[in-house]
Amino acid sequence: MVKGAMASFAEPVLSTSLCTCPCRRKPLILPLSLAYSSLRLVSDPKPLFRSGLGRVSVKRRFLTAVARAESDQLGDDDNSKGIDRIHHDLQNVEDKQKKASQLKKRVVFGIGIGLPVGCVVLAGGWVFTVALAASVFIGSREYFELVSSRGIAKGMTPPPRYVSRVCSVVCALMPLLTLYFGNIDILVTSAAFVVAIALLVQRGSPRFAQLSSTMFGLFYCGYLPCFWVKLRCGLAAPALNTGIGRTWPILFGGQAHWTVGLVATLISFSGVIATDTFAFLGGKAFGRTPLTSISPKKTWEGTFVGLVGCIAITILLSKSLSWPQSLFSSIAFGFLNFFGSVFGDLTESMIKRDAGVKDSGSLIPGHGGILDRVDSYIFTGALAYSFIKTSLRLYGV
Repeated sequence: MVKGAMASFAEPVLSTSLCTCPCRRKPLILPLSLAYSSLRLVSDPKPLFRSGLGRVSVKRRFLTAVARAESDQLGDDDNSKGIDRIHHDLQNVEDKQKKASQLKKRVVFGIGIGLPVGCVVLAGGWVFTVALAASVFIGSREYFELVSSRGIAKGMTPPPRYVSRVCSVVCALMPLLTLYFGNIDILVTSAAFVVAIALLVQRGSPRFAQLSSTMFGLFYCGYLPCFWVKLRCGLAAPALNTGIGRTWPILFGGQAHWTVGLVATLISFSGVIATDTFAFLGGKAFGRTPLTSISPKKTWEGTFVGLVGCIAITILLSKSLSWPQSLFSSIAFGFLNFFGSVFGDLTESMIKRDAGVKDSGSLIPGHGGILDRVDSYIFTGALAYSFIKTSLRLYGV
């Protein structure tokens, strides 16, 4: 079918190019509808043959044929306009194919990451904490790379390399120490004090920007993620009303394995995912009003859809897992998950915007770096843990 379309198109091009009759003087306009219809017929981007210079796609060959035909038949102005239109149409097709490929890659890697993460959350204990510590180490390295990037460094002096590396190690140790000691406030304060001294006694002239970016890195990349350890492993009260606990295999801990911490972590993770997903879909469908200049693609309409989706998923899972018992508590818990997700996303977007980069890294194909994937979770753990500890009587059981 493709060869037939190309052959039928080639005949008028050749006959026009070789024609010497007086009609040649009159511009014979090549119908662009024929060009666009033929372009759709050969829109397959896979190359049909190889040349000495590499792969040549059918669309590129077709575009060359159209350009030559237009050059023979039209004047210079009309010729350039026709070619520009064909180039624009071809570019739109390629952009759509690129976006579809990126979306497919994001979905595949998202599922590939989500399943292991779910297993890690179910396992809890040291498995959960070590996995979190590894993510914290990579994320803290990405953060200090962003701080040291050319975009941010124009307005401030980044911390020395050795300080950023030491801080990355300290951040990675925080979740492990949280699981072992339970409370690391004194350890975090001591680490911050030592890092501050190292910055103050360094060679050259110390800057406040170095101190502030380093202290924020310890708080943002190290201290805040520790609340997920407190939430998942610290709230060990059994969720007695959870139906799935009654049928959970004794080999994997039985009903005692389903604690308030596990249920709350699963609901929080699901709420963050629901916020991102529904906000994206809502923004695509209804997005009109920009939310903030920090992230121009986010809209108020998409954010509202994300809020509704997060609360709906939270209520649904709360009813399924029978935690928390109160509907009002479920709605409040869903709202906090939504707020933490959006605030964390915007915070990381602000850092990347100042750094002048699109992604924090390239570790995950189609997603960027670790910070790009976990930014919505950084503040959410602290909000969820604080809400359960201070606002839910008997931890919501």
